[in-house]
Amino acid sequence: MNKSATNLTVNRTLLSRVMGGVLSLLAMGGVVVMLASFAYGKNAARQSFDRLLVGAASDIAESINVVDGTPVADIPVSAFGLLAFADSDRVTYSVRGPDGTLLTGHDGAKERLGEPRAITQPHFFDSSIQDEAARFVTVVRRFSERDFSGNVFVTVGQTLRARNAMAMSLTTGAAIVTGLGGIALLLSAFFVIRSAMRPLERMTQEMLDRDPYDLTPMPADGPAEVVVMVHAMNRFMGRLDRQVGAMKHLISDTAHQLRTPVAAIRAQAELAIEDDGDHLPQRLDRLVRRTRSLGTLLDQMLSRALVIHRSDNAPPTPVDLRDIALKVLEDRDHEVLAPHTVVDLRIGETPVMVLADDISLGEAVKNMLANALRHGTSPVAIGTSCDHGRGEIWVEDAGSGPSADVLEKIGQRFERSAASTGNSAGLGLSIVRAVAQAFDGSVQMDKTPTGFRVTLSLPHQTEVTSS
Repeated sequence: MNKSATNLTVNRTLLSRVMGGVLSLLAMGGVVVMLASFAYGKNAARQSFDRLLVGAASDIAESINVVDGTPVADIPVSAFGLLAFADSDRVTYSVRGPDGTLLTGHDGAKERLGEPRAITQPHFFDSSIQDEAARFVTVVRRFSERDFSGNVFVTVGQTLRARNAMAMSLTTGAAIVTGLGGIALLLSAFFVIRSAMRPLERMTQEMLDRDPYDLTPMPADGPAEVVVMVHAMNRFMGRLDRQVGAMKHLISDTAHQLRTPVAAIRAQAELAIEDDGDHLPQRLDRLVRRTRSLGTLLDQMLSRALVIHRSDNAPPTPVDLRDIALKVLEDRDHEVLAPHTVVDLRIGETPVMVLADDISLGEAVKNMLANALRHGTSPVAIGTSCDHGRGEIWVEDAGSGPSADVLEKIGQRFERSAASTGNSAGLGLSIVRAVAQAFDGSVQMDKTPTGFRVTLSLPHQTEVTSS
């Protein structure tokens, strides 16, 4: 119950984080859109009402006539009809002569920027009408008559209420559309993220529903990111399954294989105690042979467990097979197994590099050599070679080797040949095969012109970093 609750909490947290990121992006985008909408609305309102101001000022300027050498303005109603669209705004105007003298209108509308005589195009400026912000425009009408020559300046102003209302209306409309679009995107993102996370939830549920001892691979379906995670989990479960399998085999093998030798040793020891003195040397000799056989069995069982453990836990490193062959020979274990057997070393001057674990390779080669010493014919040789892009380490004896039917069974756990004298545990070549499988290699057993050879072949590494 606690595990399920924890997983669900993690899923909700992941969803909330993603949704929080999406919401943040939408919020930042909304702020940018609002600022842009406000700027656009303000600019659009300014351009629209500025045109109305220019139209009104132009109408007033067109109504000016020169009477007895004096400009006279007959203000048309149409001029203020344009400004009536903004019914809540205040309006002011002024008509001034060439020297800035007020001819008609309000004195407060006098332009405050620059010299009026310098104005040749409609000129906009900001000021105030009775302490309220306003927008003004000044247009010029030039007269060149006999009794009057010069510029007449018409200034029209309007407060900003309608402009601000239009800008806010445009901004509000954009905000509503943006908000609705953001909500739609947020809901869409929620359902898309939930859909994308569904394979994770399904995988979590499958893991929770599994038996604790079920380490079979999980089905790799769903998005590519989930498939990568499932493959990684399957590889981990595969390694764990091999470790658990090795442990189970070790326990079952120990329970099954040690029962008979231990019983035999106990029986020989009891007979040695109860038998007369004439048969004591024979009893002790059998007891020693049984003890040696038990020791060999234990060594090979532990060796096989070590090889399987290191194949999943020790990372492969570049190894020179010549060093492995030389070390196995220098350990001199063969002198204990077969004191009178000659063992030759046949390695060249060229490195034979493979990517593997040196300890596992050493255990494999030791078992290959022990197998040749027990069942082969002297002399025995251990050597290395390269063949078709593969590094090889081999053990060869001068015998003819086992028959074809025996070759098919050799390499299986606890499989002994008919020629075995009882000292073999049947695990030697099984260890060699386990090492070969761990490092993408293979095991070949062939008859040669000079005897019988067992070869451990691994992919050859041509580029090796020197230490």
